[in-house]
Amino acid sequence: MKENILIEKSKKFAIDIINLCDEIKGSASIINQLLRSGTSIGANIHEAQYAHGKNDFVAKLEISLKECNETEYWLELLFETNKINEMTYKDLKQKAGSIRRLLIASCKTAKENN
Repeated sequence: MKENILIEKSKKFAIDIINLCDEIKGSASIINQLLRSGTSIGANIHEAQYAHGKNDFVAKLEISLKECNETEYWLELLFETNKINEMTYKDLKQKAGSIRRLLIASCKTAKENN
């Protein structure tokens, strides 16, 4: 069940990231990094649904977790350089944190059930 929530939340988050990147002017390399990591979270969660066993499933979720962490870093940089406002930053940081916590719990559960 948690994976369905993860799929839904990560897809909505990716859409938010795409919309944000469309709005930001300048900082092309950071925007590209944010776009890659922010959309990769959901792509890897989606891919995990068709994993070749438990270890592959966990590996895909762990990649999503790393991408989530990277996304939070890029958001922090954009906020601290005044490319995004505080409200946008806090909203996306909260959403990424929620996804991160779900990923951690899902990885832990999958490892315990292995």
